[in-house]
Amino acid sequence: MNWIETINQWRRLPAAEKLRRRWQAIPQDVAQSMTFEQEPVEIRRLQEILDQIAPPASLPIR
Repeated sequence: MNWIETINQWRRLPAAEKLRRRWQAIPQDVAQSMTFEQEPVEIRRLQEILDQIAPPASLPIR
């Protein structure tokens, strides 16, 4: 799969699925950012913090 197909696949996803994937990606995104700033943090800890935050109301529960 090339990048164009990947983009088109993403665009075909329902809005709720895009939101769910973005929500789940937060710990990884933050960890990468912190590592870039030379302040590494454990993804496990970030996930624990995210689990304490209420997800957006439009996020379907799975």
